[in-house]
Amino acid sequence: MERDYEILADAAEAIARAAGARLLEFFRREHLQVETKLNESDIVTEADRASEETILRLVSERFPTHSVLSEESGESVRDGEFRWVIDPLDGTTNFRCGLPFFSVSIGIEHFGEAVAGVVYAPQLGEMFRGVRGGGATLNGKPMACSSIPSLDRSVLATGFPVDKSVNPDNNLDNVGRLLPRIRGLRRLGSAAIDICYTAAGFLEGYWEMNLHDWDITAGMVIAREAGCLTGEFRSDRNRSVVVAPPQLFDEIRRELSSRPGSADIKKTTF
Repeated sequence: MERDYEILADAAEAIARAAGARLLEFFRREHLQVETKLNESDIVTEADRASEETILRLVSERFPTHSVLSEESGESVRDGEFRWVIDPLDGTTNFRCGLPFFSVSIGIEHFGEAVAGVVYAPQLGEMFRGVRGGGATLNGKPMACSSIPSLDRSVLATGFPVDKSVNPDNNLDNVGRLLPRIRGLRRLGSAAIDICYTAAGFLEGYWEMNLHDWDITAGMVIAREAGCLTGEFRSDRNRSVVVAPPQLFDEIRRELSSRPGSADIKKTTF
């Protein structure tokens, strides 16, 4: 079965590259069409839709019985055995601003378990890949998470929920607890890239709250295959995740676990 997952990952890579090429047609274009969704912090562009159309078309052509969950168009349910979980443009605000930290994220589930994932950052030329039992790679080369032993030498990444302007439960309390204890904090603007950079050892950890399956499914496979621990630190804000090397995971998670609804979350829930 692992061989089948590798075949699916090969297909996901090719599809992600095609979607990434579509995104680059729009990148830094004048008069990019932008619409808001929930609020001014939550936007979608014509590039998101063009990338999604490419992915959905190619998945349907190659795997017509597979189900799909995509950020913009929702879920199509077919045979139920395999499901593709897609974010056609993760980091839309970065894309809108002309910043290169955006990605195509494609995860594949088998009977509800994530078994393969690719995250492609086309402007950066970075293709991350993970297959259950097969390890993780960056541009075809094996990668592993950081060996940094302590928080005071660590650089972490995080993000903020789209309802941050109206909901005081907006992650600033976590930043306040962790920032004094670490070497640095980064906010790159793409959850998929944050997770993959933690998997590659560029960062020592990542956390964020109020995410969705399409933000994290691919990245979590990649992170686990690179040696990271993954889990959730809350149960009351959609997908609230933490990713870190084993030697730092518990310490980071403890700083994030003082909110209601967090005590019952297990370490590895993906």
